[in-house]
Amino acid sequence: MDTERIKVKITETGAIMDVVVYSKRASQLQVVLGAGVHSVKCDLVPTRSGMAYVGSVMGREIIYERSRDQVQADIDRLNPALRESSRKR
Repeated sequence: MDTERIKVKITETGAIMDVVVYSKRASQLQVVLGAGVHSVKCDLVPTRSGMAYVGSVMGREIIYERSRDQVQADIDRLNPALRESSRKR
């Protein structure tokens, strides 16, 4: 199984960082920064406008610059069976 990686932006420095996606829902993303014993989990939640996801880890704010609709489209594209099961309810 391949691990999904996304790029997030650290707002203080403007640096771009690759992080591993731990869980992905349109309402919240959980990502892991670092590797091994030095890894840290972070929850990213959508902004009020829904145009990005933000979170804070170790006092630093990080941003994933994709909209909530784009993330939902990615989820639907990667796992269409999940989408079909929610329609039948």
